[in-house]
Amino acid sequence: MLKKQLIMEKALELFAEQGFEATSVQQITERCGISKGAFYLSFKSKDELIISLIDHFMTQIVTEIDYKVRIFKDENLLYDFYYSSFQALSKYSNFAKLFIKEQTHTLNKDLLSKMHHYNQLQDKTILSMVERLYGKNVEHSKYDLVYCIKGFIQTYSALLLFTNTTLDLATLAKSLTEKTEILAKHITIPFITNELVQIISKPLDEHFSKEQIIQMIDRNLEVMEESIEKESLLLLKEELVEPRLGRALTKGLLENIRNHPHCNWTSFILRNYFNI
Repeated sequence: MLKKQLIMEKALELFAEQGFEATSVQQITERCGISKGAFYLSFKSKDELIISLIDHFMTQIVTEIDYKVRIFKDENLLYDFYYSSFQALSKYSNFAKLFIKEQTHTLNKDLLSKMHHYNQLQDKTILSMVERLYGKNVEHSKYDLVYCIKGFIQTYSALLLFTNTTLDLATLAKSLTEKTEILAKHITIPFITNELVQIISKPLDEHFSKEQIIQMIDRNLEVMEESIEKESLLLLKEELVEPRLGRALTKGLLENIRNHPHCNWTSFILRNYFNI
């Protein structure tokens, strides 16, 4: 196991046991069986470690849902979106509970920036789904619909995270699909307009330059063993530098790296870069 991964796993155990504030770097290093020097080679501070944990879990959730929205058939898209969203939340529920409980003690500029970033990515995925499903029929209300969908997820997530009830995700997804369909057909006075979106948020897309993506790929390649995933990532890097492959081949290479633990985020960024 890589040292950075070990630190994150053991730190998460300690955070769950006693919270962010009460856990010291010394306790983390003792749980890992490493020196403080080894810790600081991986993370500059405990705050940076916490941000890395948030990055890890949020990229898992965001990329999983975004990928599924891209491949789902239109006829079941809303249902599959809701089901996958709650399934992902259930999968990472332990960290979600910990973060919600502890975030008031860890609010800082970096954390707020991170959460705003992931919120924008969620908005982009939902907006693409809404436009795909309803097209010009919701041109005046699509941003309002995005906020309604996010509100459904946030409200019903509380039932999943903070009650002892085992939720029937299939029924929940059906119910929210029905509610969304009604809203899409009958909203006549939208509150979140295009103009308001421009005021309250930055553009929904975060742009990465070709050079930044190549640097990201190089960092991944450094820690990957020889494999079909590494070979695919190398070919994708070449495609960035000098495009030669067709869309189908590029899509296949992205599929090869999608589930590799070091490539989830890179795959997500590349999909948006290549518009696949």
